[in-house]
Amino acid sequence: MAKRSKLGSFLDKQGYNISKLVQVTGINRNTIGKIYTDSNYIPSGKTIKKIMKALRQLDPNIKTEDFFDI
Repeated sequence: MAKRSKLGSFLDKQGYNISKLVQVTGINRNTIGKIYTDSNYIPSGKTIKKIMKALRQLDPNIKTEDFFDI
């Protein structure tokens, strides 16, 4: 199993892969890959907003703090 960030682990459990998240958010594949695997990586506010919008379709109650140390 590849190393995963909190977000990567959550998405794995939801059956989401990198390609699906790229498709839903329109964010660059390299950025999504980094977010999936690097728990120290903090994306820009705009990127976080796009990701959280997509994630809230899976679970409306999740919080940004669940995945990013901001």
